[in-house]
Amino acid sequence: MNATKVIHPFAPIFDQNSKILILGSMPSPKSREVGMYYAHPKNRFWKILSIVLNDSFPVTNDDKRAFLLKHNIAVWDVIESCEIVGASDSSIKNPRVNYFNSILDNSKISAIFTLGKTATKIYRSMTGRDSIYLPSTSPANCAMKDEELIKSFEIILKYL
Repeated sequence: MNATKVIHPFAPIFDQNSKILILGSMPSPKSREVGMYYAHPKNRFWKILSIVLNDSFPVTNDDKRAFLLKHNIAVWDVIESCEIVGASDSSIKNPRVNYFNSILDNSKISAIFTLGKTATKIYRSMTGRDSIYLPSTSPANCAMKDEELIKSFEIILKYL
């Protein structure tokens, strides 16, 4: 399968009250199709966040935006553009990093979390900044049980 050049198709979700920033790598084909982060039905991002934050599971794109803003969470991705095969982070080549100052200068971000090994590696190596690692909620990380993800994600509560 050939790599496709992908340019990040949508804006970050944040407002002036956002306290933490969660960065993935690049939206999956399903996420790009529907215009929302973590849209693959088997991605556990929204499920895990709703459990950790003790809130109902957001269903629509509007619900998801409102959910994040209600909990002072900003979401975006590390990569602005890259070559990628499907949704395979391991296939990413020639990444260009997003410019994060628009979020950092216009919010109350006190902690940056990177979701998955690829996002963490690219963010740290290309920005020179540190981040707090969270394990991937992608279907590709099926070896990690929900209980383990929940325990890992509980660290965000310290910063909210």
